[in-house]
Amino acid sequence: MRVRLVGLGAIGAAYGSRMAAGAADFAVIAEADRAQRYREQPTWVNGVEQRFPLVLPQAAEPVELIVVAVKAAALRDAIELMHGWVGEGTVILSLLNGIDSEQILAEAFPEAFVPLALSVGIDAVREGRHIRYNSLGRIVFGAAGTPDEAQATSLTAVSKLFARVGIDDDLRTDMVHQLWWKFLINVGVNQVSAVLGAPYGAFQTEGAPARAAMLAAQAEVVAVAQAEGVMLTQADVESWLEVLSALGPDKFTSMAQDTLTGRDTEVDIFSGRVCELGRAHGIATPVNELLGQLLRAQPTLPPRRFGI
Repeated sequence: MRVRLVGLGAIGAAYGSRMAAGAADFAVIAEADRAQRYREQPTWVNGVEQRFPLVLPQAAEPVELIVVAVKAAALRDAIELMHGWVGEGTVILSLLNGIDSEQILAEAFPEAFVPLALSVGIDAVREGRHIRYNSLGRIVFGAAGTPDEAQATSLTAVSKLFARVGIDDDLRTDMVHQLWWKFLINVGVNQVSAVLGAPYGAFQTEGAPARAAMLAAQAEVVAVAQAEGVMLTQADVESWLEVLSALGPDKFTSMAQDTLTGRDTEVDIFSGRVCELGRAHGIATPVNELLGQLLRAQPTLPPRRFGI
């Protein structure tokens, strides 16, 4: 299986290091300037230098799998890089946060197969070109509806690839629910950790103030999800808390990393989306309204720092 990766942030580099070591035909798609920077400043994952194979958009030919691991704001640029690499039946696996990236990709590449996907339980932290993680978590993916025979074959092939390279995966039939479950996670822990500049440890103790704020934000997600016909419940919150307990207490969410280093955040696809849906359904979302205001104020403040 020919595999291409778009995005070498914390998530992309962590999973990319496994795919580079175990996939027969793997490369990272990058425009010329970025590829040159990657050559001059190689990526390090858990202390091991990674010289990822790089390919330019001009060298494109259709492949079987493209993994997209960029921030939401960079998705349109990623789509431009992917033209030529996508053919009939190419699987595009989006590891972006939020609940909308698959639809955007499917509209851009109608010839491709875009299953729903997410990564959960990964605690990778990026500082410059150095990425560290305790847990790689797992990639959860599957068709939004009932896959046809060709799609089912493709999903099985991707699952076998992940098994071969050492990435835990979970091939599901309830992916709409799973995607909203990940959305619930991000809206809660990512946003509150970003406001506080706090690692996972701040959320792992029952009764902790940070944990209470996270749960309050997630309660609003449950409400709007149910209005959208997605039956999130308290059981989904409890399932997240079990995952949370296993994450490195000194590791940070991607959104906390963004605010701590002065990068733009994904507030619009988190609280922004919750509040938009809340207005559409007449559901109050005061916690997410406040988190959104605080996060949009972050770019006006001096960046904070953290260690890895």
